[in-house]
Amino acid sequence: MSQKLKLVVCAALLSATHFVVAQQEVSRPANGQDSTSLAKGEATKIQLSNAKIDGEPIAMEANTNGNFELADLEEARRYDSLWLKELHSNAELFSDMVLEIQRDTANDSIFEIDLPTDTLKARLARMNEKTPFNITYNPSLESVIKSFLTRRRDLMQRMITSSQFYFPLFEQELDNQNIPLEIKYLAIVESALNPKARSRVGAKGLWQFMYSTGKMYGLDVSSYVDERHDPIMATKAASKYLAKLYEIFNDWDLALAAYNSGPGNVNKAIRRSGGYENYWNIRPFLPRETAGYLPAFLATMYIFEYAEEHGLQYKKADRPYFETDTVHVKHLITFDQISKLVDISTEELEMLNPAYKLNIIPKVKGKDYALRLPKSKIGKFVSNEEQIYAYVKKELDSVEKPLPQMIAANDQVRYKVKSGDYLGKIAERYGVGVSEIKRWNGLRSNNLRIGQRLTIFPRKPYIASNSTKSSSNSSTAVNGTKVHTVQQGDSLWTISKKYPGVSVENLREWNGLSGNNLKPGTKLKLCDCSS
Repeated sequence: MSQKLKLVVCAALLSATHFVVAQQEVSRPANGQDSTSLAKGEATKIQLSNAKIDGEPIAMEANTNGNFELADLEEARRYDSLWLKELHSNAELFSDMVLEIQRDTANDSIFEIDLPTDTLKARLARMNEKTPFNITYNPSLESVIKSFLTRRRDLMQRMITSSQFYFPLFEQELDNQNIPLEIKYLAIVESALNPKARSRVGAKGLWQFMYSTGKMYGLDVSSYVDERHDPIMATKAASKYLAKLYEIFNDWDLALAAYNSGPGNVNKAIRRSGGYENYWNIRPFLPRETAGYLPAFLATMYIFEYAEEHGLQYKKADRPYFETDTVHVKHLITFDQISKLVDISTEELEMLNPAYKLNIIPKVKGKDYALRLPKSKIGKFVSNEEQIYAYVKKELDSVEKPLPQMIAANDQVRYKVKSGDYLGKIAERYGVGVSEIKRWNGLRSNNLRIGQRLTIFPRKPYIASNSTKSSSNSSTAVNGTKVHTVQQGDSLWTISKKYPGVSVENLREWNGLSGNNLKPGTKLKLCDCSS
């Protein structure tokens, strides 16, 4: 039998105290086969010559698919599998919560449920004694609470279960920023605990940050990464934003209203109410969604406080959250590679690392990107980084199609008004409101003049034209302007893929295109040449 490739791979179980790793050596086969190559279609012997777990040497093989069958505690694997299933099942609940918040409760009849009004009043009073929020009884709040206990009972039950994963993460960050811990319930109202939630206007993540607000509070957005989806990073940003809003209004109820609709709308509601500063007094003057926002938050807080009294079960998990740890990546690596090398499903990687948009963790100068893994896997990665990165490099070098280029998205755009432009058209292009463009630029009317410069903070990433690069022989320069000559079979999409940083929307804008039909021989500009 020919000598098999020998690598040093260390498997770790649960914590670093469970294994001992001596200095690692890679033994090379006599035939000169590279130590990092993993042949597909045949078992590969992995000899852990100096690695031990509980004093026992480890040896294992890759299966016929090239995946490593690393040891794991079956009970821990079962827990992780159950949690993964539970958290994935929350994806469809986001729209249910949005509909509930937007629902007009003014004409609701009180739902039939065993909750006398006097009992509810007494419970709300007890809650008010131990929270900085102003919790007082009113019929609107009673209607929302009873609706949650009837119409949305299943949603509330699922939130009680899933909260055991997310709430420990939230509470740590909220405490770090000296924010009331009850704010953790806001993530249920915002996203139904779905880190991939996206609203109709482009807000994303557990805390539903708009693009510009997220950038303002340090959340990175690029072609690879969107930290609005990262539970810890987004919670840090939400805590800072809420702290700033509380500093403005000195009232947590108004701070939450401002978090939903913006401080400007809260200030307008205060003025229109005649100067009242209590949420319930200004509520009729707030946007419809914001009018249902605080009641939904307080109703959620009530249900968590009195879940057992209403027959909602915590279904306490054997392990309340994934036991995880992080490691900073030193080289670009894909989820598929991590899955194969560390024996973890890509679905679990996506759940634990939701900020990576393309299932790729990049390596960018000046940035530290982390990989989160269950503790039963982290030791396997850390103890074998050199071999892992060597294998990853070799595999990536052999890939025919290059990985997407890392392109940072601008948080501000300077737009030059062209003939035919109007505020509504420009607002739609960048996913913002007309009123926002007017506010950013101090405009008192909707009138624009050709050549006028507008400052815009897009809600969706927009790649600046100065990142445009030519990568095709069909690109030529005319009077210093980079252009592409349309060939037979070209489309806007195929052309955009040839030039990193150029999108279909860029091509439409720079060339005044409205349709998709292209005529061979047409020269398309590859930059905003009017800038």
